[in-house]
Amino acid sequence: MNLVLFGHLWRSQRTKLVIVCVAMLAWSSFLPVIYKSFGSQMKALVDSGIIPKQLTNFGGADVFSLPGAIAVGYIHPIAIILTSIFAIGFSASAIAGERQRGTLEVLLARPISRRRVYVTLLAATLFFIGLILLAAILGTLLGSAIVGVGGELVVERLPLLWINGMLLWGSIAAIGLAASVSFDRLTPALGVTLAIVVVSYFVYVLASLWPDAKGLEPYSIFHYLASRDILNGIVDAAGLLLLAAVGAIAIVMALVVFPRRDLAAPS
Repeated sequence: MNLVLFGHLWRSQRTKLVIVCVAMLAWSSFLPVIYKSFGSQMKALVDSGIIPKQLTNFGGADVFSLPGAIAVGYIHPIAIILTSIFAIGFSASAIAGERQRGTLEVLLARPISRRRVYVTLLAATLFFIGLILLAAILGTLLGSAIVGVGGELVVERLPLLWINGMLLWGSIAAIGLAASVSFDRLTPALGVTLAIVVVSYFVYVLASLWPDAKGLEPYSIFHYLASRDILNGIVDAAGLLLLAAVGAIAIVMALVVFPRRDLAAPS
């Protein structure tokens, strides 16, 4: 890893990172409030049959318990969008964006190998994602303390929840970087990454809300973000390994493709 490049990436992204972290902290602190305020009422409505249960049990998340409400926060489109700013936006533009602007050649003209550039970009992306997920955990603790439900939360399980999030979003970021090193323009790199994530999320939502499509759920990468299970003490080791395998495959692909690419003159 190149520390000079890492420092440059930090300085260029720190303002945006702070804004995203604050937004994620605020969003995560809101979910325990929802659970405290509406959890029992929602459960009564579901038990009465007024609201179908599948509409309130989205992807293994609900508002009937604190772990379920926290899980809603992790899989909700708001959290997806906030984390995607770096996991998709930053990763997909890291190389392809520089290539499109004609500035990648300046970077590669320095005495730094392409693999070292890639490793630095990967480390920076994972660092940014890690801070965002840490803000989510801090928001969970803050919100739980504010509404007085902290006793229902097993704090010792939060680090594993952070690791689960890192494996999911780290694998998505690795896919984004693999796409970024494979194209000379930002649009196709961003398009490929977004297509994979959007289709995966669509399958996840469809399988969660439509019982006949339940069998499709394991084919979505979001299925393996098991927030509620982890907070309830259930760990799917196979799911965590699968996320790690997806990220590892994308990393290997990028390390093979990027050093061997011919970079044509900018047009």
